[in-house]
Amino acid sequence: MKDFRDKLVYITGGSSGIGLATAGLMAQEGASVVIFSRRQQILDEALKQIKSRGVSAGQKFAGRSMDVSKRESVESVLSSALAEFGAPDVLINCAGRAYPHYFEDISYQQFDDTMKTNLYGIWNACSILVPHMKAKGGAIVNVSSMVGFLGVFGYCDYAASKFAIVGFSETLRSELKKYNITVSVLCPPDTDTPGFATENLTKPAETRAISASAKVMTSEEVARELIAGIRKNTFMIIPGFDGKLTYFLKRHMPFIIDRVMGAAINKTQKR
Repeated sequence: MKDFRDKLVYITGGSSGIGLATAGLMAQEGASVVIFSRRQQILDEALKQIKSRGVSAGQKFAGRSMDVSKRESVESVLSSALAEFGAPDVLINCAGRAYPHYFEDISYQQFDDTMKTNLYGIWNACSILVPHMKAKGGAIVNVSSMVGFLGVFGYCDYAASKFAIVGFSETLRSELKKYNITVSVLCPPDTDTPGFATENLTKPAETRAISASAKVMTSEEVARELIAGIRKNTFMIIPGFDGKLTYFLKRHMPFIIDRVMGAAINKTQKR
């Protein structure tokens, strides 16, 4: 998919962060955009921003309250959206959460909630929308993280969900190829979003040390690479030079990553 003009884009988690930035760029590209998240008030504010970036009178913009972690909510809201707007040409699953902490301090409830939001949320949206997308093809982007290919201290529950998204997406890509539906997975580094601010509230000292020298990207920068990745039909969309280098090293010279992270952890624990 090269041109998004007159295309219909659905974005879960579209009211803030990377989802909102992507929605705005899609509006600039001439696409109609429907965003989904839990809180209607925040959706309404996000829609004002997205509409302001539209380029034609024919574009449609809407926001629907939906909790991706609840199957009944996804079934109800997406069925209604399908009836009102039709099947999307592009589906971007961007809803997610992270509360880093030491493994022993992560409750079962937190683990369960993380998996339901990050992984089940993508499964829920895809399972409802994919059957309707088959007729005309399209593109799906599932948002994982660099922690989806690199286990990082403090992210046990988050990493479990994000690694799973990569495996799910790779399998789905193979199955949907014959329907002309591309599937990609976005693995952003630390990104300046409301969710990132929340993460920083509970990060262990070791986690902070590992990421201390990492460049924090803006949501807009990540969103631009997401859209470029769709155009190129890239499977692993990894924004930024640092992210791409880390992915290369993890695949081909993992001992370097282990040493660098291990040194940061050991130095912090000796203090």
